[in-house]
Formats: sequence, C-alpha cells, structure tokens
Amino acid sequence: MTTTAQSTEAARRSPPLPALRRLLQIREIGVLLAFIVLCIVMSILNPSFLTELNIFNVLRGMSTIGIMSIGVTMVIVTGGIDLSIGSILAAASIMTARLMFTEVTDPWTAVLLGLTFGGALGLVNGLVITKLKVNPFITTLGMMTIARGITYLLASGLQGTVASNVPMRHEGVSFLGNGYVFQHTAILERGIPFPVILMFTLVIVFSLFLRYTVLGRQIYAVGSNEAAARLSGVPADRVKLFVYTLTGILAALAGIMTAGLLRTAATNAGVGVELDVIAAVVIGGASLVGGEGTILGAIIGAAIIAVVQNAFVLLKIPNYAQQVTIGAVIIAAVAADRWRRRNR
Repeated sequence: MTTTAQSTEAARRSPPLPALRRLLQIREIGVLLAFIVLCIVMSILNPSFLTELNIFNVLRGMSTIGIMSIGVTMVIVTGGIDLSIGSILAAASIMTARLMFTEVTDPWTAVLLGLTFGGALGLVNGLVITKLKVNPFITTLGMMTIARGITYLLASGLQGTVASNVPMRHEGVSFLGNGYVFQHTAILERGIPFPVILMFTLVIVFSLFLRYTVLGRQIYAVGSNEAAARLSGVPADRVKLFVYTLTGILAALAGIMTAGLLRTAATNAGVGVELDVIAAVVIGGASLVGGEGTILGAIIGAAIIAVVQNAFVLLKIPNYAQQVTIGAVIIAAVAADRWRRRNR
C-alpha cells in the first residue's frame, strides 16, 4: 500500500512530459509553429500585416492553392505527382467562360461542365498511369502541355487568332471567387470571402474522408506499400484513378474561382501554380515517396506560402526573390523529409 501511494504521489508531482512529447510528435505541430513565428515576424516588420483587409487578402490568396492541395495531397500520398493542375485550372476556367459567353448554356450548367472537364483531364492522367504504366511525372508533365494547348484552342478557336481571356458574364458564378458573406457585422465590416469558407469546408470534408472511410485508408495503403496493398485486396488502380480525377475536379474549381475573382478567364492563369501547391503539400509534411501526409498539414503549408507571397508585397521585395525563396523552401522540405526517414 505504501509503495503504491508513493508511486501515485510521484506521478502527481512529475511534469506531464509524455503528453508534451506526444504533442510534439504530431507532424503538423512543427509546421504550425513555423507559421506562427512567420506571422509574428511579419507583424513586427509591417503593422499592416494584421489588419482585417490584409488577413482576408492572404486567406483569399491561399484559397486556390489550398483547394488544389487537397487533391495533390492524396496524389502524393499514393506515391504520385501531378504537374498538370495549373494547366487544368486554365483549361477548365476557359471552357466554363466560353460556354457562358455563348449564352447558349445555362451558367451553372457551364460550371458543372467545367468541373467535369477538369475531372476528365485528371482521369486521363490516371488511366495513362495505371493502364499504360507511364511514370506519373512524365504523364502529368505531358498533360501540363496538352491542357495548356487546349486552353489556347478554347480561347482562340481553330484559326489560332490571338486571345488572352474570355469574360465571365454571370454574377452568381463570379461570387464563387469574388463574393463575401457576413458583411457589415459587429465584428467584420467587409465580411468573409466566400472562397475561404469553401476552402475550409472542403478541408474538413476530405480530412474526415481520409481518416474515417475505407477509400481514405486505401489511399494510404497504396502509398505505403502498393504490392502489399494489392495482395490485401486493395484495388490500387481504382484508388489512383479516383485521386487523379478528384485532383482534376478541384483544379477546375480553383480555375472557376480565379475567373470569378478576375471576372475573366485568362489563358495564362495557373502558370507555375503547381510548384506552389506541391511546395505547400511537402511543407505540410507529405512525403514524396508516398504513404504520409495530411490535408491539415497541406493547408498550413498553403498558409505559409500565402504569407511569404504577401510578405514580399508588403516589404516591397523583388519578384525574383519570391521565386528563389519558394524553390529553396521546396528543396529544404524534401531534404528534411529524407533526413527524418533516415533517422527513424
């Protein structure tokens, strides 16, 4: 009895190190702490960083990257990669705007067709990877060029005349990228940008999907060990078809949102955005060899990318430095992942 009482008293007096250790072992904690430090530094360097207007500008800026990072996270978890999302973004937005511009198609039907078109391009990626066994990097690199060519075709027609954009002629569709909710309240004057609400809704839905559904667990199984997953009855090809198709749909949604924000669909939309999205996913803790990664981590990574981009604007740093910084961050994140794997 005495020994038990002494043990209980010692446990009561000892600090809760195991709980703290478990907290620090959560993959997203390190990225979250980095994000918090970055925000603190920016608030010191430029007081306007924490204004309501700038905060929502940052959130709006990360919404397209965040939405696409949901699909790219699943692709990378399966051990793949998708370099075509920027071109799919542009192609789907141009198709949607073109259908609306003709005034033959109902605007929301045009949106649905645009999302379907993005999903179809993603499905082609999946079919080439699973059926023809072409490397995902090569497949999506080819689709990046193909989809950009389709973008120019949809914008200019078979004659190949110069066309840089197609107007987005519907207020309701424009609301997807340019709308606000909860305006003129006691707390918020401008309201919350609708793309931000849409992004966080999708994050919650697909985070729960990955964690609690059979298909979600199969995505991790394929990335961890595809051969073992197949032997266990996991339909690996169907899983890959799903993640690439979903990524195409989300890229199309991001494209329609971007066109709604600008009220026009531009042929140069999404150029280079695939690097920002991949950087966000890798910064968020996803491993490029597959099997690891969370949507929450990817969203925090997207927030870091958005804050860095905003910082360059507020601090009036040249654009080339932004590109160098993003590239360096990608290399550092991948190197950190490799180091962590070697030291497990």
